[in-house]
Amino acid sequence: MASFSKKARSLCGRRRLEYAGAIALILGMGIAATPLAQAEPKYGPGVTDKEIKLGQTAPYSGPASAFSTTARVENDYLKMINEAGGINGRKINMISLDDGYSPPKTIEQTRKLVEGEEVLAIVGTVGTLANVTVAKYLNSKKVPHLFGTSGSAKLNDPVHYPWTVPFFASQDVEGRTYARYILQTKPDAKIAILYQNDDYGRGYLDAFKAELGDKASKMIVKEEPYDVTFPTIDSQIVSLKASGADVFFHATTPKFAAQAIRKTSEIGWKPLQIIPTAVAQISNVLQPAGLEASAGVLTAVWRKEPSDPRWADDPEIADYRAFMKQWAPGEPVEDGFSMNGYVTGKMITELLKSCGDDLSRENLMKQATTVKDLHLPLFLAGINLNISKDDRVAWRSSRIAKFDGKGWEFISDLLTIPAAAQ
Repeated sequence: MASFSKKARSLCGRRRLEYAGAIALILGMGIAATPLAQAEPKYGPGVTDKEIKLGQTAPYSGPASAFSTTARVENDYLKMINEAGGINGRKINMISLDDGYSPPKTIEQTRKLVEGEEVLAIVGTVGTLANVTVAKYLNSKKVPHLFGTSGSAKLNDPVHYPWTVPFFASQDVEGRTYARYILQTKPDAKIAILYQNDDYGRGYLDAFKAELGDKASKMIVKEEPYDVTFPTIDSQIVSLKASGADVFFHATTPKFAAQAIRKTSEIGWKPLQIIPTAVAQISNVLQPAGLEASAGVLTAVWRKEPSDPRWADDPEIADYRAFMKQWAPGEPVEDGFSMNGYVTGKMITELLKSCGDDLSRENLMKQATTVKDLHLPLFLAGINLNISKDDRVAWRSSRIAKFDGKGWEFISDLLTIPAAAQ
């Protein structure tokens, strides 16, 4: 710019004014160009000026197909975002493939997404079994493995799985919450446990036992496992009743939770029942089980339930219902899996916005592991999301609630399980 000024001073009259105008134009262009140069986009695989390609698997078929509602609603949420212009002008292209709740199929489909489709990241994979199955592969490839619907403690392992950030109520936190509540309110309980014999069921079981500590062997009087392929668990319920237990802890999926509650009522067994958040939906678990039979069941609550009368006039529930009506009209509004999809879609959107124009895999992970006090729609007051490089559990608080035959009645304040407890 000094050379331009020297020439300008050597001229006079009209020529001087012409050059002065030219200098102003050049300087103005230079000022505008500098920030653009500094903000030059950084793209990882699957990203262009107009697209962000992501991948996931879900059990659209198979024994856990009920979980696939989460993926469908999540993708409907992303369609809404795309219709509004996408993220910083880029449309989200989510490739969602069926894995049939089969580990070999999950691996096959995930490899296809990473090596064939060359997606930026695997985001929102549905199910504990699926997420645990692919974690090692994705981390070996340094592919972000984000917001899978699993609360397995195995996935909160930044040392072995630095590229993994799950997104669901932590099984370790939730299992410990129930055990802590029992120790506080019913320390002489005799506990019977029904659990799904896989990483999902054992995740709750292991955490529950860990919180009971050296009292577990005395308090737990009977455990009954089942496989996800079983048609019923009636014989397991009869066996658990025979143990004389007065507390019944479920580590189950929706189909078997409904069966267990119904069968418990049919045989006249009346223990205090505790079910995990994953199956605490009125519409697809408690109604099939029978609302009268379900009365008195406890769970940990971290979000608002659309079928609960207490939230009838809540603005966030109203927004959720409006979204479902317009963008996911074929999906059940009061289904907890629909809500999971809605919240996960919002979380994905927030993450991509935070990346700006640096859509590299490295920055995606940086943003996903520096979440501080983020409050998402439908979460209860006081429950904020915090994800760090050292702790991938998004939230650690909930309230114990009892089903009164119509809705959930809170019977505790917020209970928090700190990371140090794990």
